[in-house]
Amino acid sequence: MDLKLLLIATLLGVICRGNAQKEGNECINANAKYCGECIQAGAKCGWCKDPDFLKQGETVSTRCDELQSLINRGCDNAMIENPHGEQKTLKNKTVTHRRKGAEKLKPEDITQIQPQKLSLTLRSGEPQSFNLKFKRAEDYPIDMYYLMDLSYSMKDDLENVKNLGTSLMLEMSKITSDFRIGFGSFVEKTVMPYISTTPAKLLNPCTGDQNCTSPFSYKNVLKLTSDGKKFNTLVGQQHISGNLDSPEGGFDAIMQVAVCGDHIGWRNVTRLLVFSTDAGFHFAGDGKLGGIVLPNDGKCHLENNAYTMSHYYDYPSIAHLVQKLSDNNIQTIFAVTEEFQPVYQELKNLIPKSAVGTLSANSSNVINLIIDAYNSLSSEVILENSKLPEGVTIAYTSRCKNGVVSEGESGRRCSNISIGDEVLFSISVTSKGCPKQGKPEIIKIKPLGFTEEVEIILNFICECECNKDGIKNSPLCHFGNGTYECGACKCNEGRVGRQCECSSNDVATEDMDRTCRKDNGTDICSNNGECVCGTCECKKRDKPEERYSGLYCECDNFNCDRSGNKLCGGHGRCECRVCVCDPMWTESACDCSLDNSTCMASNKQICNGRGTCECGTCKCTDLKFQGPTCETCPTCPGVCTEHKECVQCRAFGTGEKKETCERDCSYFNLIKVKERDKLPQPNDATYPVMHCKERDANDCWFYYTYAVNNNTEKEVHVVDMLDCPAGPDIIPIVAGVVAGIVLIGLALLLIWKLLMIIHDRREFAKFEKEKMNAKWDTGENPIYKSAVTTVVNPKYEGK
Repeated sequence: MDLKLLLIATLLGVICRGNAQKEGNECINANAKYCGECIQAGAKCGWCKDPDFLKQGETVSTRCDELQSLINRGCDNAMIENPHGEQKTLKNKTVTHRRKGAEKLKPEDITQIQPQKLSLTLRSGEPQSFNLKFKRAEDYPIDMYYLMDLSYSMKDDLENVKNLGTSLMLEMSKITSDFRIGFGSFVEKTVMPYISTTPAKLLNPCTGDQNCTSPFSYKNVLKLTSDGKKFNTLVGQQHISGNLDSPEGGFDAIMQVAVCGDHIGWRNVTRLLVFSTDAGFHFAGDGKLGGIVLPNDGKCHLENNAYTMSHYYDYPSIAHLVQKLSDNNIQTIFAVTEEFQPVYQELKNLIPKSAVGTLSANSSNVINLIIDAYNSLSSEVILENSKLPEGVTIAYTSRCKNGVVSEGESGRRCSNISIGDEVLFSISVTSKGCPKQGKPEIIKIKPLGFTEEVEIILNFICECECNKDGIKNSPLCHFGNGTYECGACKCNEGRVGRQCECSSNDVATEDMDRTCRKDNGTDICSNNGECVCGTCECKKRDKPEERYSGLYCECDNFNCDRSGNKLCGGHGRCECRVCVCDPMWTESACDCSLDNSTCMASNKQICNGRGTCECGTCKCTDLKFQGPTCETCPTCPGVCTEHKECVQCRAFGTGEKKETCERDCSYFNLIKVKERDKLPQPNDATYPVMHCKERDANDCWFYYTYAVNNNTEKEVHVVDMLDCPAGPDIIPIVAGVVAGIVLIGLALLLIWKLLMIIHDRREFAKFEKEKMNAKWDTGENPIYKSAVTTVVNPKYEGK
């Protein structure tokens, strides 16, 4: 089973390597017919415009290859078209360095992003990178629009918002000296079932004695202004309204605030939209409940500062809102009650550059909420780009505070940025091929929530420089059937062939195929090519250095004999499946050297007079001798003694040569074995092996073999354990002495104990004997009176 798995893995590996190799050379795979098509295949591709570059049977697309491959095939570097992209900075205004309280600057004079305009010339597959710098300017102007839900449940909130203007102006003055505030309100679409359309309810939607204003969709109450008192006055004049269902029409209001810039008074500064509510929201599709099916058009429909098309257009979708808020650089703060916090938190995840704050039941904490949310939003910068042209990709790398580097989607953003902090983004733009129209494109990159942006003009390299010198209807292209450019013919429509000599309708005919068959055989172009216009165009190989050639593609340069896994032994070149050897080399694989100098011994004799020189190697006639010039006799007497010291120092680090071991004893390969029976035996090898047994200064024996293998390398196999005479084993001796002493002591104790037992028994027997022989007087004392009195019951009958 393991063998099968190994075979499958090997085959898969071969297939994968083959596919990787095939996919690896994108220049060959492109099969380019002209120079422009070649350079669009990849950044590594070049086009050889040398008119004499192609050989018999090679197609025009063979001119397109990797640069080194073209040079190796004989194309001069000056004849290779290989254009490169470039970049130019067109506007590079330095980011603004100033502090709060310094000179007053207009918003358009403040720069937070650098550079502002670039021109990139893109070569297919070759990225162009540039650095983008962002710095939060201190005392940057802020426009804030407060959009409030005026349904009945927000009655107590309105009372607190009435004094919001001056209080918020005071707090925001700590952040910026240029702050403006506006106010708008919303309720719901003015159709059933969102509101009651009875005449009385249209006048006063509230119940009981509550005095409420008529329901409305959205009103722009106050255009952005720097007058906080005016904010308080106008908001103080507002009244609560009412509706029937729980969700509100806030999305209609947000859309109008985003797109009605002239009515709201937005400037090109930081734009904040505070959305305050205690309920959920309607979104696209909910309008069907009121019979409204027309999608929201995303346009401004304010008349007299009131939204007039709520009954006509459906609510906008979340994606539509995201687009409009981003297009208008508006950052949203959702000030909502704790009950709806999870809902708006999910909405915040869908809207970039937005924040959510928990609004108290009566909006008393709204100022702190706005300040915290603004600090959170302004401390993060997120880059976004406009729609990219087809085939263009962009990659971001951020270098934020404290040396934090991020790539991918995380490379678009930096967090925890304080005022005055400077962060750097590295942006790389890459094009694959050319857009269909090939014209310059413009993309824009900007930080979300900011009006500033970087404009990038993209130009594409779609043609080679030599294309400008092309000759249309050139006589070199078969009577003007093509354009001669970059050393080759670019055929007109309907023409094919290297010189455009054929019509595409006549390419595959029997007459033309006949001229592509060698010796009138059946194989067209030897099955290694295609017959085009009666001429064989050979197939291309996956490896650029391998090629078919010849009139019938019958030749190749990779099917010659090999030696040492090298084509023609590395000493020749393969031409039409036959090795053409270099001088002084012969045989079919060019692996036989005619140079006898390698066989010359130190005594100036060929092979020491003990053999013949064949292909630069000595063949020894006396089998006892070995080595490059038959100078070594591994089994001759004295070999073991000759190498003893070197074996000893190499294997065990001892002996007379241990200090000079590395210098004097590196002439053989040392192989250690565990046991003597693992040493090479005379019958195991095809070359003589000498067994040796030597003793060191400590009377320890070591065993090794010496041999010169078939590759003329000296080999020494040595047993890595010394055979030393065994010394006295101290531990058993000590243990025996201790054990003897203990045993003798125990024996003496036992003997003493035994003697004591015998002595005691004798004494006891003597005592017993004397006791038996004793005579005692048994007379009683006459004055003794017993202490026992016996009384008999007269009634007792013995029953």
